Amino acid sequence: MISVHIPRRHNAPPRVGLLGGSFNPAHEGHLHISLEALKRLQLDEVWWLVSPQNPLKSRQGMAGLKERFDSAQMMATHPRIVVSAIETQLGTRYTADTLAALQRRFTQTRFVWLMGADNLAQFDRWKFWQKLMYCAPIAVLDREGYSNKALRGTAAQRMERWRIAAEKAGLLADMETPAWVYLPIRRHPASSTAIRAEGRWQV
Repeated sequence: MISVHIPRRHNAPPRVGLLGGSFNPAHEGHLHISLEALKRLQLDEVWWLVSPQNPLKSRQGMAGLKERFDSAQMMATHPRIVVSAIETQLGTRYTADTLAALQRRFTQTRFVWLMGADNLAQFDRWKFWQKLMYCAPIAVLDREGYSNKALRGTAAQRMERWRIAAEKAGLLADMETPAWVYLPIRRHPASSTAIRAEGRWQV
């Protein structure tokens, strides 16, 4: 697959990918998809938004925000990956509200929402998910065991008309919404669930 590289003006608006999640804990898979997003989407930065509490996840087995934030800080070894718990300042709970608040605060920034294929598979369960499609372009990154389920799911089917080819991913940040891309990247086997099950992360 050959990606389209678009030359940019030196004063072009910054492009930022937003990767939200519990990071319970952060792991090499998060780093892997962030590096792929930086490259494939021609982003300037990726922000890891450590959620105070994911509405779709149980509080049982969930480490405190500080522990999860610290694990993300340790894993974010690339200079263009920024770890943030800004939702605690914004007072937002749902992704669509968080993104809208960030766009009001950073008016010159072009945001792209990043998610793994596992999240696309359940995207239609997210609060205001259809509103989110119009807030910012979305990039979905392949994940072990989820590609078929994700692309056959309710959300992907309803969004199909706005999907762009993976080789045009470098255009996504500047596109009008709704727009999204599915990136068939090299899969990384790491998962927070497995790390906790193996006892390598104690809550």
